Amino acid sequence: MSDALSAIPAAVHRNLSDKLYEKRKNAAIEIETTVKNLIAAGDHDKISKVIDVLVKEFAKSPQANHRKGGLIGLAAVTVGLASEAAQYLEQIVPPVIASFIDQDSRVRYYACEALYNIAKVVRGEFIVFFNKIFDALCKLSADSDANVQSAAHLLDRLVKVNKTDIVNFKELTFLAFGFFSIEEFIPLLKDRMNVLNPYVRQFLVGWITVLDSVPDIDMLGFLPDFLDGLFNMLSDNSHEIRQQADSALSEFLQEIKNSPSVDYGRMAEILVQRASSSDEFTRLTAITWINEFVKLGGDQLVRYYADILGAILPCISDKEEKIRVVARETNEELRSIHVEPSDGFDVGAILSVARRQLSSDNEATRIEALNWISTLLNKHRTEVLCFLNDIFDTLLKALSDSSDDVVLLVLEVHAGVAKDPQHFRHLIVFLVHNFRADNSLLERRGAIIVRRLCVLLDAERVYRELSTILEGEDNLDFASTMVQALNLILLTAPELSKLRGLLKGSLVNREGKELFVALYASWCHSPMAIISLCLLAQAYQHASVVIQSLVEEDINVKFLVQLDKLIRLLETPIFTYLRLQQSAAFKILRTRLKTVPTYSFSGGEQISRASSGVPFSQYTNHHEDDDAEDINISSSHQGINFAARLQQFENVQSQHRVQARNNVKYTYTTSSSSTSKEVKRSEEEDEEQQHKPPPSSRSSSVADNSRPPSRSSRKGPGQLQL
Repeated sequence: MSDALSAIPAAVHRNLSDKLYEKRKNAAIEIETTVKNLIAAGDHDKISKVIDVLVKEFAKSPQANHRKGGLIGLAAVTVGLASEAAQYLEQIVPPVIASFIDQDSRVRYYACEALYNIAKVVRGEFIVFFNKIFDALCKLSADSDANVQSAAHLLDRLVKVNKTDIVNFKELTFLAFGFFSIEEFIPLLKDRMNVLNPYVRQFLVGWITVLDSVPDIDMLGFLPDFLDGLFNMLSDNSHEIRQQADSALSEFLQEIKNSPSVDYGRMAEILVQRASSSDEFTRLTAITWINEFVKLGGDQLVRYYADILGAILPCISDKEEKIRVVARETNEELRSIHVEPSDGFDVGAILSVARRQLSSDNEATRIEALNWISTLLNKHRTEVLCFLNDIFDTLLKALSDSSDDVVLLVLEVHAGVAKDPQHFRHLIVFLVHNFRADNSLLERRGAIIVRRLCVLLDAERVYRELSTILEGEDNLDFASTMVQALNLILLTAPELSKLRGLLKGSLVNREGKELFVALYASWCHSPMAIISLCLLAQAYQHASVVIQSLVEEDINVKFLVQLDKLIRLLETPIFTYLRLQQSAAFKILRTRLKTVPTYSFSGGEQISRASSGVPFSQYTNHHEDDDAEDINISSSHQGINFAARLQQFENVQSQHRVQARNNVKYTYTTSSSSTSKEVKRSEEEDEEQQHKPPPSSRSSSVADNSRPPSRSSRKGPGQLQL
């Protein structure tokens, strides 16, 4: 106490801790006068004692009024020291800053007031405490007490560098070299950037702007450390904060354009993340920055191309038009850059991004992903083929895409890969596998896939490979369906006109003959496809023989459907040459096709056969004189062994019949007991019908013709009673 009395008079000591502000204020004025006298006397030791008393017995006192008096007393000491205050700041400032976190809001308020008065005196000298003051003010800007917030705001304005405040550019620049360390400040700033409080955010953006305006402080070099925080503020609920953050970002982007040295890599990672933000304005700003980075970044961004592409592709389908426009421009800019794997360009990473984006719900994104794969295939074919296994399954699945444009692009990519023989075989095999596994794919996309591949990879090559694969197909039903689809495409697609022209010359040139034989093997899975192929190749006599070789069980619903399609096709321009030809063989064939029975369907399963006229044997006898020459034509023509071909056809059809019988047998053995009863009841009804009196001759004829003829009704080998 004696030390205190020697430094500060008892009355002053008492008034400084009084609960009334006026008494504390008067005591502070007396302390200011005392200090001025001590300065004049040069008694620095006693000045230090006064400061110690104010700190230990007042500023650190457990009593709130004492702490308030200590703060106002320290400010008074600083005012009294005037120009000499700098050497005592280490004693004065720390206890004031410590009071910023006091439990009493009035103490915090007086701490702001005290530091404000200290700062006005020492000006830029107290920059040595900048980090601590910044941290304290950051917290006070979000204080629960409005008065404290207001006081902190005034102090913040005083500390910042602008025209009206006490610290000017030159002072801060000078002190930055001597005391202020930007390297130590940035981690503090970075830690605060994720705070969501709007007052703190305003405080931070304000300081970033101020420090960036100081010429000798390189805030751009540290931008990656707080860039994410600025982008985070773009989605703030406060329009003012969003505007301030956008203004700061725009200024930094302009500096980047003018700077010769920028760390694009670290910032690119941040921009990629922000480009997928749920906030529209954040996405637009991020994609705009990426656009500039792609133009300016050069070699620095090569290793980030995959990440950038992953951000661009989804934005191409963004609901906001401005974002879509910038994303497309950036995508084109990125794709036009010429880089090599030796430069660090990761082809595999780009392919991985494109593969993932093929699963996007947006068509535009899927299309651009395919364009990237196609571009890489053209520029870096060898590297792409190394990663073919990683993307091949996804490309196959894309053939089922709902968009025709996507499917066509996928086919172009497949065709680009299949330029090599081994990859061509691989493609066709897997394509057939997919058709087998997914019947709907063949129905919905079969025609467009086959037709496009014929354009891109040569129709004859595609059809030969498909025929080779289907020739050994174990699933006979699928083989038949696939061949029927291929046959219809062959007969109707404009893209296959050259192939049809080649087949028309099968009997007169080697190329046509070889193609005919190559297709024949797999076309055997469908009688109507074989007949169509023969008509196309003008092998009318063999078509007639094929028809004669059909047996009763070959005439089923599927056969009739295909027959209907063929009859319709005979009236199209494709078979104009056939209709114009008046050969006897064609007359026979045409007549025989017309005499194929018509079926009516009842209940979806039963087929009844309508009368069609005289037996085929009688018909041939009727035309024996006209057609004898054609019928006696040799079974071998221009190197085509038609007898062997017929045997091949019959063998394949025999396999189909066996499978059909097995399927029927399986159906009966697995049917329910109710079905068995129905069958039994049907047999009983048939037996009753047999005991009824015979109908009239006319009705008997109709009844006989309405039921399929038995095998015993056939007139001879390969002939059906029609």
